[in-house]
Amino acid sequence: MPPRDAFLLRLDPKVLSALRRWADDDMRSVNAQVEFLLRRTLQEHGRWKPVDGVDGEQAPKRGRPRKE
Repeated sequence: MPPRDAFLLRLDPKVLSALRRWADDDMRSVNAQVEFLLRRTLQEHGRWKPVDGVDGEQAPKRGRPRKE
């Protein structure tokens, strides 16, 4: 797995609270939820570029499986 970068993200407390609830519903950490949402949005807007010959849709999925 390639190395991962860290950065500080400041959020409105209400946004963070909603994000935590959503992450809990999807059985993900808040960090994994943010990455999931960013990746999905990048793909939807055509901003996700292939990395090492693997495009965004074929990249390994991260986080826990969804609740059923």
